[in-house]
Amino acid sequence: MRVLLTAFAQDAHLNGVVPLAWALRTAGHEVRVAGQPAAVESITRAGLTAVPVGENHRMDAVIPTVGPGMLMHHMDRDYLENRPERLSLDYLRASNAMLTATFYAQINNDSMIDELVDYARFWQPDLVLWEPFTFAGAVAAKATGAAHARLLAFPDLFANTHLTLRRRQADLPAELRDDPLEEWLAYTLDRHGAAFDADVVTGQWSVDQMPPGVRMELGLPTVPTRYVPYNGPGPAVVPDWLRRPPERRRVCLTLGLTIRDTEFPNAVDVNDVFASLADLDVEVVATLGEKELAQVSRVPDNTRVVDHVALLGLLPTCSAVVHHGGAGTWATAAAYGVPQVALGWMWDAIYRAQRVEELGAGLHLHSEGLTVDILRDKLVRVLDDPAFTEGARRLRLAMLSAPSPNEVVPTLEKLTARHRSPVAAR
Repeated sequence: MRVLLTAFAQDAHLNGVVPLAWALRTAGHEVRVAGQPAAVESITRAGLTAVPVGENHRMDAVIPTVGPGMLMHHMDRDYLENRPERLSLDYLRASNAMLTATFYAQINNDSMIDELVDYARFWQPDLVLWEPFTFAGAVAAKATGAAHARLLAFPDLFANTHLTLRRRQADLPAELRDDPLEEWLAYTLDRHGAAFDADVVTGQWSVDQMPPGVRMELGLPTVPTRYVPYNGPGPAVVPDWLRRPPERRRVCLTLGLTIRDTEFPNAVDVNDVFASLADLDVEVVATLGEKELAQVSRVPDNTRVVDHVALLGLLPTCSAVVHHGGAGTWATAAAYGVPQVALGWMWDAIYRAQRVEELGAGLHLHSEGLTVDILRDKLVRVLDDPAFTEGARRLRLAMLSAPSPNEVVPTLEKLTARHRSPVAAR
């Protein structure tokens, strides 16, 4: 079958689709990965065939203007902790409106959607798999009769919040059911001769890479699959210093890709983090880019700073990781059974950090509460208490219990045959 995968141009989100794309390709299926021009190099360096569509999104221009308001709105603890039922209806409506206008419609700009639909009409995919913010994939599938599914590399907080809004408004008169996300998608689909239905938001099913205990059970059709670490198109090289066991316990410090590649604000003071690690009997490996390193007044003697090293090479040698809460870092640490001190301050980063603490695989520290003493205390606890190592091992085993991407391909084939329109079948 022909499979079209799509993600907007940001490596942290594109990376989550790569392992399944490989699995589909090695199973003999034709695979294309569509994204804005800025994503093309990352796609091709992953060994996949790229389809550039539309103009690059302009989130870097949007964030300095409207970003602070959007971020502040989504720092409500109930939102961050994924308790939308505790939020007011007005809050849920405002969140939906803000995300649609300042995020969803920006990363899925009209030119990207239109060219993706045009390509889908030309290539006629049987299945479209889309990163869960890249609604352009659902639009292209609806316009061509292809089956379509979301590919989740992080907990499904955003769909849960939207579903909560729909439930809360269900008993209201139609004219009072304010839903800008559905209105935008309905307008966009209409431009391409297709009609809106609920699966444009949730997919006909979801391929979920989160393990039991972290996966959000929303009552939606779901195909669980194993998270396979892929840390992006950067040089995946094992340097000389990683070919020997560390002489002391090794701690990884990383703040992720997003703050390097975008104007997204960094809520973590690197100097405070370094100060908390400086007097510990550990070897720290800090992955910091030029922008992050420019904020540092002094690098501690026990710290090695590297611009880039693939986490799948580094983390298996580590006794702990301190990180920003990002999806890829969290999941890679979980996949290798490394205890975590997960920071984070908004969106699903809080949910992931809380779950790793509840599962005994690490500790959560909200970025706003970070002080030198508190972070040092949490890291020492994670390093010295073997219960965290055991909790991280259990989380790793939970991830390994899910079928690999290769093993779910036959399920995707059956679901595609069931859901695609006869027009799309060849």
